[in-house]
Amino acid sequence: MNAIKVQYTVQAGYAETNKKNIQKVMADLQALNNPGVRYSAFALEDGKTFIHFAMYPDEETAAIVPNLASFQSFRQQLKDSKPEIPPKAEDLTLVGAAYEIFG
Repeated sequence: MNAIKVQYTVQAGYAETNKKNIQKVMADLQALNNPGVRYSAFALEDGKTFIHFAMYPDEETAAIVPNLASFQSFRQQLKDSKPEIPPKAEDLTLVGAAYEIFG
């Protein structure tokens, strides 16, 4: 299993555009309906710091998100927006869960 957390802070004026771009990615993922893709995005209280959290059962499934056209567009637009704090990715190691992650 692969798990990753990405956190970044956008310029205040870009936050709404970022949310819309995230929603496009989520719509594409929902349309794929792949049970191996566990992907979510959150905004912190400041409204401009975002955390993306993803879990995948294997490398093949982990390649789905970065290959989506909507994700590539999201990522390029985010880069072009010159975030206050650029995205920082952290690989996570599962220690335990109180629910079935991949059933």
